[in-house]
Amino acid sequence: MPKYSLVGYDGSDAARRAFAFAMELARACGGRVRVVSVLQVAEGGDTCALMMTDSGTQRLQELKDELAAIAPDAASLVDVELTHGSPGDVLLSQVGQHGIDHIVIGHTERGALARWLLGSVSTNVLARAHVPVTVVR
Repeated sequence: MPKYSLVGYDGSDAARRAFAFAMELARACGGRVRVVSVLQVAEGGDTCALMMTDSGTQRLQELKDELAAIAPDAASLVDVELTHGSPGDVLLSQVGQHGIDHIVIGHTERGALARWLLGSVSTNVLARAHVPVTVVR
């Protein structure tokens, strides 16, 4: 049974369902959940970096509050990280860095054009992960 599940979280309904699923699993298995929210930042100068740091601190607290609203026991079972980069790459790098043994991601319905233009995080993670992946619809 999974002991440390990773959830990619973007605030969508699909991400909330994935988080709720991971929490149920953690409670049942005596495990923990690592929630990672990935900010995709466009290139900018020092001002952009400063703004990202300031808003990142506020966003991290908002994220913790949002997770607590979904699962009141989140503070005791969840590690939260707010980072930047490509969502699929970030999620996959978390596996080795933090001893993740299971990934849970939400599935968002997109049209073929949107998938082609934006890619699909779930498809990317499924193709490249070396641990079990659960896609929650």
